[in-house]
Amino acid sequence: MLKMFHYMKERWYYLVMILVLLFLQAFCDLSLPDYTSKIVNVGIQQKGVEDGVPDTIRSETMEKVLLFAEEADAHSIEEAYTSDGDMYTLKDISAEERENLNGVLGIPELIVYGIENGDSEQVTAVKEQMNLPQDADLFQVFAQMPPGQIEQIREQMGEKFEEMPDSIVTQSAVAFVQSEYSAQGKDMDKVQTDYILFTGLKMLGLAFLSAAAAIFVTFLSARVAATLGRNLRNSIYRKVISFSGEELNHFSTASLITRSTNDVQQVQLLFAMIFRIVLYAPILGIGGVLKVLQTDASMTWILALAVIVILLFVGFLFKLAMPKFKKLQYLIDNLNLVAREILTGVSVIRAFSTEKHEEERFEDANISLMRTNLFVNRCMTFMMPVMMLLMNGVTVLIVWNGSHAVDDGTMQVGNMMAFMQYAMQIIMAFLMITMMSIMIPRASVAATRINEVMEAKVSIRDGEGEARPREDRKGEVVFDHVDFAYPGAEECTLTDINFTARKGETVAFIGSTGSGKSTLVNLIPRFFDVTKGKILVDGVDIREMKLADLRDRIGYVPQKGVLFSGTIDSNIRYGKDDASAEEVERAARIAQAWDFIQEKEDGVQSPIAQGGTNVSGGQKQRLSISRAIAKNPEIYIFDDSFSALDYKTDVVLRRALKKETRDATTLIVAQRISTILHADKILVLDEGHVVGQGTHKELLKSCDIYRQIAMSQLSEEELANE
Repeated sequence: MLKMFHYMKERWYYLVMILVLLFLQAFCDLSLPDYTSKIVNVGIQQKGVEDGVPDTIRSETMEKVLLFAEEADAHSIEEAYTSDGDMYTLKDISAEERENLNGVLGIPELIVYGIENGDSEQVTAVKEQMNLPQDADLFQVFAQMPPGQIEQIREQMGEKFEEMPDSIVTQSAVAFVQSEYSAQGKDMDKVQTDYILFTGLKMLGLAFLSAAAAIFVTFLSARVAATLGRNLRNSIYRKVISFSGEELNHFSTASLITRSTNDVQQVQLLFAMIFRIVLYAPILGIGGVLKVLQTDASMTWILALAVIVILLFVGFLFKLAMPKFKKLQYLIDNLNLVAREILTGVSVIRAFSTEKHEEERFEDANISLMRTNLFVNRCMTFMMPVMMLLMNGVTVLIVWNGSHAVDDGTMQVGNMMAFMQYAMQIIMAFLMITMMSIMIPRASVAATRINEVMEAKVSIRDGEGEARPREDRKGEVVFDHVDFAYPGAEECTLTDINFTARKGETVAFIGSTGSGKSTLVNLIPRFFDVTKGKILVDGVDIREMKLADLRDRIGYVPQKGVLFSGTIDSNIRYGKDDASAEEVERAARIAQAWDFIQEKEDGVQSPIAQGGTNVSGGQKQRLSISRAIAKNPEIYIFDDSFSALDYKTDVVLRRALKKETRDATTLIVAQRISTILHADKILVLDEGHVVGQGTHKELLKSCDIYRQIAMSQLSEEELANE
C-alpha cells in the first residue's frame, strides 16, 4: 500500500497543505468543548467572572485583602496592580502570572467575603473567642492588632479553605469579585450576557473555521486521490502495453481490465478517505487525550475501558471478514471474465442455442459475488450499533462518575460536560479509523493486485540499439536456425527454422492447422522471443534493436482484422498519422477498399464502431490491409489476412500489392494455395519443421505435403496448368 504514495509525489505540496489544515481543524474542534465548559462554569455559574482576580478593586477592599495575605503574597498582589487613589487597576500580565495571582488571592478573598457577609461560622467563632459583640467591625479590630496575632487568626480562618480544591476555591472567590464589582456600580447582568455572547461568537468562529478547513481538506484530498488514480491507470496501461504474449497469458484480459478500473478505484477511494479521516483521527484522538488529562484525569479509566472494548470488537470482526475481503476482488475478476466471454461470443451462443447455459454461468458468478458481499456487509452492520451503544455507555459512566465529583465539590459541571465531549471526540476518532478499516482490506488487496502488474518482469525488453542497420540489406529478414517454445511448454512449436527473405521478395508460409505458421511470423515483431537461434532484420539481430525501431519497419496485418472506434480515415492513418489524403486513398485502392468506402455517405470520414462491428468481415480485412500499406514499411506481414476475401478480390488485391510494394519484403501466411501461387519462395511447415522450401512448381515436385494440400484445393486441370 505504501508504494502507492510514489504515484502522488507530484502533488506533495497538497499533502503538506492537507496536514496543516487537519491540524487547524483539530485545534478548532478540540477548542469547542473548552468554550462550552466556560459558558457553563463562567458564563452561567460565575456570571461572567472568570476567576478570583478582579480587573479593578477599590482601595478599601484591597487593604482588607492584603490584611489576610502573607507578606510575600501581599507584595505580589501590590506588584500586579497600579493605584490611582481610590481604585486599583490590574496591570497587563501574562496568563501564567494571572494564574499565580489567582492562587494567591483565593483564600484572602474568601476570608474577606465571609467577614463582610457576617454569616460565616469562622467569623462567629473568632468573635466569641475575642469576646467581641456580634455586630463588631472585625476589620477595624484586626487593623489594630500586631502582625503575629493576625497571622494566627488568618491560619485559623483559612484551615477549611485550604482543604478545598483550587478550582472550588477559585469558583468561591468569584463571589467576592462579583460583590466587589457590584459595589463599584457595574451591571453584573450585562457582564454575564456580554461574556456568554462573546464566548458564543468565538465558538461560531471556530466552527466556521473548522468547516472551512474540512471543506478544503476534502477538496485537496479529492484532487490528490484523482491524481493517484490517473497516474496508476497510466502506469498500468504503459506496463500492459509493454507485455509480451508470455505476460498477457499470465494475466487474463478480464483481470487486467479489473485491475486498471475497479482496483484503481478502490485504492483511489481509500486514499481520498485516508487524508480526510485516517490522518485526522489520530490528531483528534491524541489531542483529545491531552485535553482530557488537562480537564480531569480521574475519569480516564472510562476512556481506556472504551478503547479496549473497541479494539477487541474490531479485531473479532476482522478475523471473521478479512478472508472474504481478499476473495472479493477475485470474484469480480471472475464475473468480468464470464461477462466478457459471453459478450464476445454472443453470436456463437445464439447459433448453438446455449443462452440458458451461459445465463446459469453468469448467475453462478454473480451469486458468488453477491453472497461474499452480503457476508462482509452483514459483519460490518454490527459495527455501528455496537459503537453507538459504547458511546452511550461511556456517556452514562461519565455522568454517573462526574455527578459524584460535582456533589463532592471536586469538579465543576462545565468540566464534566467538557470531559464528555472530549471523550466522544476520542471515541469518534477510533470510530472513524474503524469505519475506514472496512475499506482498507479490500483496497489493500487491490493495491497488491496492481503491484503484481507493475512489478511483473517484462520478458521482451528493448535492445541497446547500438547496432546500425545495413543499407545493403534493407528489408531483409533472416531466420538463422530458429527454435521456439511457448513459456511453460515442454516441446518446441518451431524447430530449426532457417531461411532468408530479401528485399522485394514475397515469401509465403503454408501448412496444416497448428503447424506454427502464425507463430513464425509473430516472432519477427518480437511478440515472443526465440528460444534458440536468431532473427536478423536489415542485418541486425532483432534483440539488439529498439522495439520501436524494429516495429517501425513492419506493416503487420493480423489473422483477425482489428479496427478501432473512430473513422475509416483514422483507422487507415493508424500506423502513419501524418499520411496525406492521397496516401490514404492509394492504400485503400491497393487493398480494394476504395469502392465500398466511396459508397458510404461520409466516405473516409464514415464512423467505425468499436471492434468494427458495423462493417463486414471482408471490409474489415481490407481496411486492416490498407492500414499496413499506408504505413509504407520495409516489411509486410500478412498473417492469413486474405481468408475473408473472395477469390476475385484476393487475386486483384495481390496483383496490386505486388506492383505497389515491389521494393518491400512481403511475408504471407496462407491457407489457400491460390493466394501464394506466385510467391518467390514458399515454406511448407509441418509440426513446427520446414519440410519443403521453394516455388510452387518446385514444391509440387519435391514436397509430398505441399502436393497433398494443392490436390485438396486445386482441380487436376489447374494442377496440370501449373
